Amino acid sequence: MTSVNDVRAESEDSGPGGYAAARLRLLQGEARSGPPRRAALAELTDDWLAELFGAGAPGVSLVAVGGYGRGELSPRSDLDLLLLHDGSADPKEVAALADRIWYPVWDLGLALDHSVRTPSEARKTAGDDLKVQLGLLDARHLAGDLGLTAGLRTAVLADWRNQALKRLPELRELCEERAARQGELQFLLEPDLKEARGGLRDATALRAVAASWLADAPREGLADARRRLLDVRDALHLATGRATDRLALQEQDQVAAELGLLDADTLLRQVYEAARTVSYASDVTWREVGRVLKSRSAKPRLRTLLGGGKSAPVERSPLAEGVVEMEGEVVLARAAKPERDPVLPLRAAAAAAQAGLPLSPHAVRRMAAAARPLPAPWPAEAREQLVTLLGAGRPTIEVWEALEAEGLITRLIPDWERVRCRPQRNAVHTWTVDRHLVETAVQAAELTRRVHRPDLLLVAALLHDIGKGWPGDHSVAGEVIARDVAARIGFDRSDVAVLASLVRHHLLLIETATRRDLEDPATVRSVADAVGSTGTLELLHALTEADALATGPAAWSSWRGSLVTDLVKRVSAVLAGEGAEGDATDAEPTAEQERLAVEALRTGGPVLALRAQTDAVPTEAEGDAEPEPLGVELVIAVPEQDGVLPAVAGVLAMHRLTVRTAELRALTPPEGVEGVALLLDWRVAAEYGSLPQAARLRSDLVRALDGSLDIAARLAERDAAYPRRRGVVAPPARVTVASAGSRRATVIEVRAHDAPGLLHRIGRALEGAGVRVRSAHVSTLGANAVDAFYVAGSDGGPLPSREAVSVARGVEEALRG
Repeated sequence: MTSVNDVRAESEDSGPGGYAAARLRLLQGEARSGPPRRAALAELTDDWLAELFGAGAPGVSLVAVGGYGRGELSPRSDLDLLLLHDGSADPKEVAALADRIWYPVWDLGLALDHSVRTPSEARKTAGDDLKVQLGLLDARHLAGDLGLTAGLRTAVLADWRNQALKRLPELRELCEERAARQGELQFLLEPDLKEARGGLRDATALRAVAASWLADAPREGLADARRRLLDVRDALHLATGRATDRLALQEQDQVAAELGLLDADTLLRQVYEAARTVSYASDVTWREVGRVLKSRSAKPRLRTLLGGGKSAPVERSPLAEGVVEMEGEVVLARAAKPERDPVLPLRAAAAAAQAGLPLSPHAVRRMAAAARPLPAPWPAEAREQLVTLLGAGRPTIEVWEALEAEGLITRLIPDWERVRCRPQRNAVHTWTVDRHLVETAVQAAELTRRVHRPDLLLVAALLHDIGKGWPGDHSVAGEVIARDVAARIGFDRSDVAVLASLVRHHLLLIETATRRDLEDPATVRSVADAVGSTGTLELLHALTEADALATGPAAWSSWRGSLVTDLVKRVSAVLAGEGAEGDATDAEPTAEQERLAVEALRTGGPVLALRAQTDAVPTEAEGDAEPEPLGVELVIAVPEQDGVLPAVAGVLAMHRLTVRTAELRALTPPEGVEGVALLLDWRVAAEYGSLPQAARLRSDLVRALDGSLDIAARLAERDAAYPRRRGVVAPPARVTVASAGSRRATVIEVRAHDAPGLLHRIGRALEGAGVRVRSAHVSTLGANAVDAFYVAGSDGGPLPSREAVSVARGVEEALRG
């Protein structure tokens, strides 16, 4: 095994070329990684630069600053160097010395951030540029006049401490601006390890705060978190051969292998855990900085008011048994005994969240160290405090994170460990699994006035995705876990059954409403059978909305909400014994639909009507806000003929209209008008910009129906013009026959990557199979489309099993081709 001394000897023997070879051997060696390799690389580089510096000149020193100053030299890190001189040396000699150092570095292709300054110039630049000052805080002597370097370090640290009252707010603002740009490292699928919130920049900022002597970060786990992020960055540099800090999707498996981890998910989970530690430490530290700065600014005024040097007494306001507020934080009362009070952590957390105050990290640490575990089942007070915590809304998140930081959540709910920091590789999801569960509880807190059992709603929100830590269908696994957790929390048998049912069916309403025919009694009856009672349905309706709102902007809209509400009304009627709305026949046409059908038959061509749809009743949260548009209803009547569905879908795709719902049916006009009209009642929305004029849509539709407009070619041209995203490989389309989907028709379900003209291609495939499309129900989440088509054979009834499977295979082949 090659030792550090061997590598250093090779470097010294061979000059710059020897350094390059020694550096390569060090980076390719498998004997060391992590901190030992970074330290060895920094030491190797120190020796090489000292050799380049040589005897130097009197009153000159070479100084490493920034990350290199800290000895955190990753494989592709910049070399941050300062050539410091006292001003007595000949400027030409200093310039020549600089060239003697800088050019060999550049010749080796290493990135270099360099400057030549006197101590006074360095301090002035630091005073003008916060980033320069932060770099100088980590200044480290490499060669030359050691006293010159030590003097600069002492002066820079003194300046930083003297200017802390001004500089720390600037640093905090810099961190917040960066976080707004880069996002939170602990939730990003392609995070920037350095710049994102909770990354290496924030860890460095915490060192700067500590150097000010005004506040210090919680040390528990912080060093390990920083080391983990640096290790991942090292592996990323080696895997890509580039100086990059962004952990791109296509490189995560290779980075995981470099670190000896199981897979990319394991890698992301470790990154998220480290980022969460840094983020929590940052929150606590900046809160303490704010408190200190406020205290410093208030002291002169207080001394004047008190008439001397007396200090004002610290107020402690009671919040709950054993819990008080002090200086803007929730702390334990002097008489609190966490070792005898197992409910205290939940009581303190609930009090903090309800008061909208942070929970003191010292209090959390004390409770984690001393509190006894709760008995199983929990006492009623513990259950009530958990519900109170979950029902506090947005403040719940900060308090929950404080409990997480000391491991109290997994102590209360052991099953939480499997979802903790678990990534969700789905563009629709904004959060990791555990944060999504807490966000769902926050959203559910806004809906508790709509249900009779808000406690069940809040707990179901917290547990609905708890099964994602297990293999298989997370709803099925989650039902088992939820049943166990609910019993441990202390709910009775009937409540446990309701919670288990809510977790098992938390996707039922949204999937049914957006993918099934709500006019079909079989659809409504199947939901009613699964839900079982109006009370459970009421809870499931609220949970569905909370879950979608907590998922991300693509998962919920007024349109989706209106479909779910419609389904809930129909299911409620069945559960109340009134029967499903609608029957086995199509609903009667409206007067407008009948008028359009008559006009289409008389003119022999398509007739269109566009009408905006809005949410007529604003929600309680919206107040007096304007109703949100649900889209535009597009009603088309055309004389019965083949190819109508793909023609209409193709024209809409050409005009960049997104189809949200689609229904097609035959309509027999009143007496005196011959023929049969096809009626298409769709809801559409423009991808961007305004809607096209109805006359233009009709003109293109006429051409599409008579064959003079080649829709497939036009869409193919547009597909070719779409930019391809590197590293994004969409899974192949999957088409299945839904079992027991309907008594009136066969349900063909299509899951595919959403793309312009997808519905047109599906329509062509179904037309080619010779089946009649009764209705289509389109649902799009992010880049994924899940569409359901109710099709019938030539006799108007469901397809035989073999024929249905054949049709599904044909559509799948058409989409994959």
